[in-house]
Amino acid sequence: MAKINHSIEHQQKVYQKWAPIYDRVYRGFLGDAHRTVAKLAADAGDDILEVGVGTGLILPHYPARCRVTGVDLSEHMIAKAREKVERQGLGHVKALHVMNAHHLDFADRSFNAVCLPFVITLIPDPERALDECARVLKPGSEIIIASKLGHGRGLQGAIEEVVAPLAHRVGWSSAFRISRIADWAARRGDFEVAEIRPVFPNGFFKVMRLKHRLSA
Repeated sequence: MAKINHSIEHQQKVYQKWAPIYDRVYRGFLGDAHRTVAKLAADAGDDILEVGVGTGLILPHYPARCRVTGVDLSEHMIAKAREKVERQGLGHVKALHVMNAHHLDFADRSFNAVCLPFVITLIPDPERALDECARVLKPGSEIIIASKLGHGRGLQGAIEEVVAPLAHRVGWSSAFRISRIADWAARRGDFEVAEIRPVFPNGFFKVMRLKHRLSA
C-alpha cells in the first residue's frame, strides 16, 4: 500500500478546503460523538482544552459552567470557530488559538480534561501530542479521544486498510488502532484506559477515556 501523507502541510491544505462546508457535512453525522465528548469532559471538571477544535462544532454542547479553550492547526478553522462563538454567544469559550498539538503553549497542570475529537489519527506524531496533553492535565484528570478507532482484526480490519487512502483525502484515517493509544498509556504507566464507548452510527466511531492515575 502506498504511504499516506500525514504531514502538517497536508492537513492544513485539507482543512482550508473543508472549512467553509465542514459544519453542513458533519454536524448531524458526528453529533452523537460531539455530545458524548462534551459531557465526559464536563464530568471530569470545568477547565477543558479541546485540541483540534475545528469550526467549533462541539463548543455549544459544553455546559455554561465550563471554561473551554480550543486550539487547531488551521487558521481557517479557528476563524470559523470564532465566528460561531460570537454569533451564538458562547461565553464559556474563553480562548481559541492557532496551535500545533505537538507544542501546546500552556503551563503544566492547567486543565481537568483534554479532548481530541476526530484529530488523533491525523497528527503526524500522536504519541508526542498525547504526551503534551498529559503535561497540561491536572492530576487525576482525563484525556478524551473521539475518532474512527479500529481493532485491526478480521474483515473490518481489512476494510479499514483498503479505504484508508480515500478517507485520507477528506482529512480522516480509517486504519488507526485502539491498541496504539492503549500502548502509549501502558508505556507511560500513569494513564489507564477507563472506557471505550461506541457511538453513532452503530459504533462506527468510538469515544475513548484515558484516566490519569493519581498514585503513579
